Amino acid sequence: MNREFIKQRILIFSGVDFDPCIDSQVVDVLQKKFNIYLPQRASLDAALEAAISDHEIIDLISQYRATP
Repeated sequence: MNREFIKQRILIFSGVDFDPCIDSQVVDVLQKKFNIYLPQRASLDAALEAAISDHEIIDLISQYRATP
């Protein structure tokens, strides 16, 4: 999938305009909008990966961050 398409899906799903590459914005949206608290890991990408099966939005954000 292309990066812009993934971002549009994230924004439509979340209903919030934010940058999926900014860690603090990702954490804020996950907590406030979806009540998702990620496990503590060395990086946000590692935390997203650990919780990827918990919610579809986490998978979309991980895909977006991994796509060049």
